Amino acid sequence: MFGFPHKPYLSKLVAGVDEAGRGSILGPLVIAGIGIPANRVSDLTRLGIRDSKTLTSKARERLIKEIINLADCLSVVKFECHEVDRYVFLNGLNELEALGMANVISNIRADQIYIDACDVNLDRYKHSIQKYMVDPRNICCLHHADTINIVVSAASILAKIIRDKEIQKIRNIYQDIGSGYPSDEKTMRFIKKWIRVHESSPRFARKSWKPLRNIL
Repeated sequence: MFGFPHKPYLSKLVAGVDEAGRGSILGPLVIAGIGIPANRVSDLTRLGIRDSKTLTSKARERLIKEIINLADCLSVVKFECHEVDRYVFLNGLNELEALGMANVISNIRADQIYIDACDVNLDRYKHSIQKYMVDPRNICCLHHADTINIVVSAASILAKIIRDKEIQKIRNIYQDIGSGYPSDEKTMRFIKKWIRVHESSPRFARKSWKPLRNIL
């Protein structure tokens, strides 16, 4: 986990938290949060901040510089494949995400926190996060928060950029790995070839994912 130091501020601090890489078969799960003074939230709208999935990589790289300038603090938690596997084998991926979000929130210390919830039951997910926190504070869980709350949209950009950089590190070594998602034929061809050659899965692949288990 890393955090961006708090700056002095006079306005109420609003935070957004989101993840990237939840459904990926390669690379880490990244959870990111951004805390921004409420009187600067309108600046995010002015910049054209929106859900990272709707932006090009070039646009995300441009916007993250603006987000960092506006933010009071940033926090990121990264879970490697073996950590994701441990929770998935126990049917607890939502629990792992709740733990990561609790860590991010604790590092931000905002007055109001908005979260993109992965659980269909919003109250249950909120309680899952709060049980890992000494000070639960004011948490609002939303479905599709990355599209309806602009601070969460900003967090989604941060999470996506960190996640993409992690995938690029793998790509720099192994080249043709695709996007890292099981829906990507290039990614699955890479995994199948790896298993044929090495008779085991890559360390940067999630062994708990059904497509990989089926190949093995």
